[in-house]
Amino acid sequence: MVVMPTVTRHLIDRGDGARVELFQAQAPSKMTAGAILFVHGNQGGRLLGAIDIVNKGVLLRFCSGLNITAAAVSQPGFGASDGPPDFCGPITQQAIIASLAFLKAQTHVDPERIVLYGNSRGAIASAMVATQVSDLRAVILASGIYDLEAAFESSSQGLRLAIEKEAGVSHEDFLARSALRHVQKIQSETVLLHGRSDDRAPVAQAELFSEALLDVNLPVTLRIFECGHNIPREYPQLALRPFLKRMFDPIITYH
Repeated sequence: MVVMPTVTRHLIDRGDGARVELFQAQAPSKMTAGAILFVHGNQGGRLLGAIDIVNKGVLLRFCSGLNITAAAVSQPGFGASDGPPDFCGPITQQAIIASLAFLKAQTHVDPERIVLYGNSRGAIASAMVATQVSDLRAVILASGIYDLEAAFESSSQGLRLAIEKEAGVSHEDFLARSALRHVQKIQSETVLLHGRSDDRAPVAQAELFSEALLDVNLPVTLRIFECGHNIPREYPQLALRPFLKRMFDPIITYH
């Protein structure tokens, strides 16, 4: 009989007493394997959090297809994660870091094979997390902004208002959310996925970030698709399949 993975819900400590909601699908196998953590985007004001990723079948699909642990975290102010939201800032970044620590502490997860996958707003925060967490196997960033101050003036009125309300508009506020300004701290292989016609996160953001990563000698792949901000699922599938297989293959150390 084939045993299917199940999705469990956890409320973990962010590190300051606040709760972080995390959903997790674990492969039935007891063997140690890698893990992937998804960080959602804005969700059009619905504030559903990670349950939206669960309901779309993403965790079960990745868990079963790759025989890994697949998890998704709700950003502060989304789902059951304590808020308020801070537009990809230090509180959101800490929630992601706490979720990574939760995964690393599990006996069936290989801490050297954890991939962080952020989309849109989640990509902004995940890119910043990559500047603080040095042992990620890889980072996948879709439709992100990597220099928030540079993008602010050309952003839509709705996006500018969200940034002003949640984050503030000082140079320090932008700096805390702009991975391009901290690129020398990143140590993980990176994949950038972006739509050529993205009207929320200009494709130039991904191009500049890719160039900056190459300048510090990090392996980076930039995939630009003929679409807008929301990248259809089928577009990155072929590109990511061999990449993820390589990321989750056991790491062999020769003594």
